[in-house]
Amino acid sequence: MPLTAIVTGAASGIGEEACRDLLAKGWTVFGIDISAEALSQHSGNTAGGSFHAFPCDIRDADAVAATFAAISAQTSQVNAVVASAGVVRIGSLAEMAISDFDDVFSINVRGLWLTCRHAYPLLKAAAASGELARTVLLSSISAIRPKIESGAYSASKAAVSQLTQVLAVEWAGDGILVNALAPGTVDTPMIRNQSDPAKQGNWRPSGNSPLGRVAEARDVVKAMRFLLSEDADYVTGTIIPVDGGTRAAYIPPR
Repeated sequence: MPLTAIVTGAASGIGEEACRDLLAKGWTVFGIDISAEALSQHSGNTAGGSFHAFPCDIRDADAVAATFAAISAQTSQVNAVVASAGVVRIGSLAEMAISDFDDVFSINVRGLWLTCRHAYPLLKAAAASGELARTVLLSSISAIRPKIESGAYSASKAAVSQLTQVLAVEWAGDGILVNALAPGTVDTPMIRNQSDPAKQGNWRPSGNSPLGRVAEARDVVKAMRFLLSEDADYVTGTIIPVDGGTRAAYIPPR
């Protein structure tokens, strides 16, 4: 029986790469994203696995419930959840629009929590069968080292890190492992959309890490592979930086 995963933010960036990687390994993937059109890219590129698209706005609790009801109709258990859906809104906290602030928390925190809440019975069933049961949440280096004009985003990712730790302990007795990855700057559409100097204000991406480049989505997915492997059987409640050393020490500008 193939392993099964639910991936949010499946149509872009790290979520897209996670789907591609899991499908190449023969997993069945239930991909959730707000864009039905973008999700369709996986339908013809499933490698050895099977992809099932579920367009859903994870800000909408009823839509999330309906989506998981539809997934549950197709499978009684899930081996992994990768919660990658997220947005960034740039602006000072004093001047940010309320709608932007609400979007950041509705998607990055509330939507992630709704995803985990509805996935829990499916993960628990997998663990009860003696199978893999893992949750990988996407935090950020911004949770550890925030920046001006991305305060809302940084706060939302700090919340993700805290949820990771609490969920890990709450679900440990059920055999479900919960961890988070905290990437630095990753070359994704979300970051590229914010890289126009005219839109940045005082915010800037971190740029090249001490390793001499920004991350690619596959760098983050390689760390995800570890968390989904047997080698991580005793790893839970961790937040793993995947940032090429960006937060390790400050490099002053030349």
